[in-house]
Amino acid sequence: MTNSREFEFKISIIGDGGVGKTSLIKKFTNGTFEKDYIKTIGAQFSKYDKKINEDVINLIFWDIAGQKDFKFLHPLFYKESRAGIIVCSLEVNDLGKNSFLHVENWCKELEKYCGDIPVVLFANKVDLVDENKLSKIRFREFAENYNLLEYYITSAKTGEGVIEAFNSIIEKLYYKYKTLSSQK
Repeated sequence: MTNSREFEFKISIIGDGGVGKTSLIKKFTNGTFEKDYIKTIGAQFSKYDKKINEDVINLIFWDIAGQKDFKFLHPLFYKESRAGIIVCSLEVNDLGKNSFLHVENWCKELEKYCGDIPVVLFANKVDLVDENKLSKIRFREFAENYNLLEYYITSAKTGEGVIEAFNSIIEKLYYKYKTLSSQK
């Protein structure tokens, strides 16, 4: 006889267009990377099952388009999210600079529509910069100032940090809801 349980979590993945949200999801869920950029229209979702201990976690990743054209749909897409992942780009160009500047807006939007849910920051595309010159202090300070669980330096292309980053938020949800369900 087993005491396994099943949990289902919706995780919204947000950030400016072109920062690698879709690529990060594909790297985590199938281990693949596609170099050609295809803009997400509205939102798309991916399902992924994971086992922790004997329990099954059914995950639904909502990949929400970052372009302003789709902003009016965000309140609908965030509904019932249990956690959020905000992605910015580390590229040394306007996309990278602006995507980090916009993280604050993404935090506020998540809080407005989802309330107090766990959120992590993925600073993506580390493969395109010299990691030795990367100042991680600004990410740590931002995470502390906005009460984020953590920040992770990732690369959807190489896979650096991706498994660890996704697992951190999944495990946080799992242990939180496992504890809540055992108190009932």
